[in-house]
Amino acid sequence: MDNRDEVKAFLSSRRAKITPEQAGLHSYSHNRRVPGLRRSEVADLAGVSVEYYAQLERGNLAGVSDSVLDALARALQLDEAERAHLTDLARAAGPASRTRRRKPAAQQVRPSVARILDGMIGVPAMVNNARLDVVAANPLAEALFAPEFADPARPVNHARFNFLDPRARDFWLDWERAADDSVAMLRTEAGRDPHDKALIDLVGELCTRSEDFRGRWAAHDVRLHRIGLKHIHHPVVGDLHLSYDVLELPADPGLAMIAFSAEAGSPDDDALKLLASWAVTHTTPRRR
Repeated sequence: MDNRDEVKAFLSSRRAKITPEQAGLHSYSHNRRVPGLRRSEVADLAGVSVEYYAQLERGNLAGVSDSVLDALARALQLDEAERAHLTDLARAAGPASRTRRRKPAAQQVRPSVARILDGMIGVPAMVNNARLDVVAANPLAEALFAPEFADPARPVNHARFNFLDPRARDFWLDWERAADDSVAMLRTEAGRDPHDKALIDLVGELCTRSEDFRGRWAAHDVRLHRIGLKHIHHPVVGDLHLSYDVLELPADPGLAMIAFSAEAGSPDDDALKLLASWAVTHTTPRRR
């Protein structure tokens, strides 16, 4: 993944999303030739010259100061995820990134993490890497995501399931949101580590095989994945609306534990308990 191309596409796509009115500018022409803001307008809002902003939007973020990045973020009205992504793109453009690449994330969890997963008997929990591979999962998580674990021939990957497995559209009650989220998370990781060959290969595969993925990838949207709700139609217990919390594993950079839960006594809690009973007699091979 070429960092210059990434920077150019990201900045131009964010500029195209903001109208002059949203930026507090008066639009004097109803026949604007570009969507959103002009480069000169972003430059004025950020307090930099038009020539310098044009250089940045051509993909050259090397050596850009934090103050300029902050000014660009304000001018383009970036949210928290987009600000972090811009910072990652700038870091990846620096000379240090060419000689010091990120250590690949572990593909197995430490024994202590595995024990924690197994001890969460009533809570579906799994560990993912930033490419959305499932590195480990407890039995209840495997039961919850049974359609994803149904094919033992290759490692489970959430994005690959969402875009290449027809069962995904039945599994997710809001498939569009699930698809958007998975692409945005991969795009976020691409900004952090543009040299990750496994990520490059995954994106290439999905772009080649899925028009839905290809269109979303071209949008350059990014998103933080910390807390929220997952809306699932499970083939055994029916509809589930579960809260999820993402817990980073500081000792294992690149890995994060995701735990799913439901309010005690709720229909979703009852469904989880039913699923736990079902999982006792319908287990899948462990992914460790």
